[in-house]
Amino acid sequence: MYIALTSLHWVYLLFIILIIGVMVLRRDTTLVCIIGIFLLGLIATSSLTTALTGVFSSLIYAITQLLGTILVISIIVSLSHIMTHTGINEVMISPFTKFIRTPNLAFWIIGLLMMVVSFFFWPSPAIALLGVVLLPVALRVGLPALGAAIAMNLFGHGIALSGDYVIQGAPKLTADAAGIPVDQVIQASIPLVIIMGLVTTVTAFIFLKRDMKKGVLTVKSSDLQHFDEQINKRKTPLSKGLKLFYAILIPILLILDVVGMIIFHLQGGDATALIGGTIIFILMAISLTAYKNKGLEKITDYLIEGFQFGFKVFGPVIPIAAFFYMGDAGFIDVFGKTLPAHSQGIVNDLGNALAHVVPINNEVATATLTVVGVITGLDGSGFSGISLAGSIAHLFSAALGQGIATLTALGQIAAIWVGGGTIIPWALIPAAAICNVDAFELARRNLIPVIFGLIVTTIFAMFLV
Repeated sequence: MYIALTSLHWVYLLFIILIIGVMVLRRDTTLVCIIGIFLLGLIATSSLTTALTGVFSSLIYAITQLLGTILVISIIVSLSHIMTHTGINEVMISPFTKFIRTPNLAFWIIGLLMMVVSFFFWPSPAIALLGVVLLPVALRVGLPALGAAIAMNLFGHGIALSGDYVIQGAPKLTADAAGIPVDQVIQASIPLVIIMGLVTTVTAFIFLKRDMKKGVLTVKSSDLQHFDEQINKRKTPLSKGLKLFYAILIPILLILDVVGMIIFHLQGGDATALIGGTIIFILMAISLTAYKNKGLEKITDYLIEGFQFGFKVFGPVIPIAAFFYMGDAGFIDVFGKTLPAHSQGIVNDLGNALAHVVPINNEVATATLTVVGVITGLDGSGFSGISLAGSIAHLFSAALGQGIATLTALGQIAAIWVGGGTIIPWALIPAAAICNVDAFELARRNLIPVIFGLIVTTIFAMFLV
C-alpha cells in the first residue's frame, strides 16, 4: 500500500545520501549514523529523552543481531593463532606442496587452498595459516611473491569472503538490512560469486603470465632468504605426532559441521553456533596438550586475541548497521509503534514511493547496486557499508516488485571485492605483509581484473533480477 512520505522518511533518505557522500570521501560514517538515529527518534516520538536512549538502544539492537557472527569470527581467529604457533598449520598444508611443480600450478593450487581455508577461517587468518608453508614452495618453482599474493588475495578476500558460505557474516549483515532470510542471499549469490571469481582470477592470471614472460616479474633470491629465515626461527611446543593428529582432526570436525548443517538444515545463527562450539573445544584441546600446566591461561590469552580482532573488525560496522536496522523491523523494537499509519517500514515506504515517481528497471537497479557496493567498499573495510547495500536493494526491489535477493547479493559482492581487501591498498596490508610485497603494487595488479569482473557480473545479474 502506497502512503504519503513524511518528514521521517525524508530524513532517513537524506542520511542515506549523506552516508554515501561520506564514504565517497573515505571518511568514517559513525557520527552521521548516530545523528541520523537520534533525529529519526526525535521526529517519531517528539521526545528528547526517548531519542537519546534510542541511540544507545539501537546500538544494543545491532550488537544483539551481530553478536553471533562477531563471536564466531573471534573464536576462529583464536584457533588460527594457536594453530600457527604450534605448527599444526604446516602439517595440515604440507601434503599439498607436493603438487606445486610449476608456476601455473602454484598460482591455482595456492588460490584454491586459500579459498577453501578462508571459508572456515576467514581470509586474514587463512593467509597466516597458508603463507608460511606455501610461499617458499611457490617461489622455488618460479612463481613470484607478488603472483602468490594475487592468488591468495583474489581467492580469499575476493571469492571466499564475498560468498562467506560457512561463517555467514557477510550474508547475515546484508540479509538483515534487506529484510530477508540469510539463505535467500546465499542462494542468490552463488552464480554471481562464480562469475565474478572466474572472470577476475582468469584475467589476473593472464596478466601475471604476460609480465612473467616479459621478465617484469621474477623470483628474487632475497624473497627465498626472507622465508627461509622465518622457518628457521619457528619453534613449536607440540610433538610431530600431536601436530599430525590435530592436522587430521580439525578438517574432519569442520567437514562434519558442514555435513550437519546440510542434514539438519542449519542456517544463520544455528550454523554459526555449530561452527563456534566445535572450534572452542578444538582450541581448548590444543591449548591443554601444547602448553600443559599453562594451558588454562593460554586458552584465555588466545580468546582475548580473537575478541580483540573481532571487535576491531566489527567496531565500525555496528553504528552503520544500527542505522539501517532502523529502516525495517529494528525501528519498532527501539522506538515502539511510532511509524505513520499503514507504514510497512521506512525502506519499504521509500521503495513504493520510488516506484510511483521514477521508472525503475532491472538495468538501473543492478548498476546502482554495484555502484553502491563499490562506494561502501572505499573505506577498505568491506563490511562497514554492506548494510547500506542491503537497504538500497530493499528499496529498489520494492520499486521493481522482484529481485531483492539478487540485488542484495550483488551489492554484497561489489562491496567486499572492493573493500574486503583486493583493490584498496590499506585493506591489502595482511596479504602484502605475509608475502613480503608492496600493498600498493598488489592493489594496482588487482585493479583491472576486479573492475572487469564487476562489469561482467553486473551484466549477468541483470538477467537474474
